[in-house]
Amino acid sequence: MNKTILVALMALFIGLTTPAWSDSSSPLLAAYYDRQMAIIGGDTYAWHGDETPKRIPYKAKQVGVGDDSNYVLTDDGTLLRFDNDKFDKPRTLKKDILRFAAGDTGALAIDRSNALWWIASGTRTAKKIADDVKAAAVGDGANYYVTRSGDLYVKGKAHRGQYGDGRLDRTDNFVRTATDVSYITAHTGHAILLKTNGNVLGTGGNIYGPVGKHGLGDKAVRWSKIVGSAKAVATGSSHTVAILKDDRLVAWGSEYGTDPKPILENVSAVAASSNTTIALRTDGSLWQWDRGAKPRRIRLR
Repeated sequence: MNKTILVALMALFIGLTTPAWSDSSSPLLAAYYDRQMAIIGGDTYAWHGDETPKRIPYKAKQVGVGDDSNYVLTDDGTLLRFDNDKFDKPRTLKKDILRFAAGDTGALAIDRSNALWWIASGTRTAKKIADDVKAAAVGDGANYYVTRSGDLYVKGKAHRGQYGDGRLDRTDNFVRTATDVSYITAHTGHAILLKTNGNVLGTGGNIYGPVGKHGLGDKAVRWSKIVGSAKAVATGSSHTVAILKDDRLVAWGSEYGTDPKPILENVSAVAASSNTTIALRTDGSLWQWDRGAKPRRIRLR
């Protein structure tokens, strides 16, 4: 089988059958502020902004990005962290990991028994958070996880409506704020979830519209529907993207408006950062663009 076709089929399969990650719809992509990572053709790449992606010498089955760290999950389930772009000095965080979510304050890792562990930035100490977890997200002040029964739990800052249940004060423990959730993604003061029926809901800070029309110009304090018929989502600091069930990518928020706008067809995976969006198409090609700009194909060396 042609290698490009094989990569495309793998990306599509992963995007359809696994939960989302906090900074991406797929383990093959990651983005956070001006940092991006991708797994293309079995190789791992990392880059900043509009730079040319650079291959790093680590095989990965998932990549992730934090404020000043890059993460790699190896084929044997070892979670590695690279600080300050020093890819020659990995730090082993935890083994026997299935998937993880990364962000400003650290990483949430789900192990082979579906237990959830918290590893704060700058540390290698893992603290168990919960059992029976299928997905998680690290926001810029609030963390989220979804149980295998579809319950969403939140803990952290609430001043921008990050919980989605009307409260504006943080809690000391994780509290349930939604049900029938497939996965969750979060960023600067807001969060986006995908329901099991394909509906996309948002809550939190909404100055530029990343959670749609509700609370535009300030904040939404309760989950509200933005679009339906979706199978994956990702969110940046001020815009959000969703892959619909027909593989069309739509976006809303800063530079797009509050109504989901068609951006690209035949998309299998997507990740969003501060200004940039990166996507994999079903033919295995990598694309990148700034908010409101036209997508362009990235040629890898």
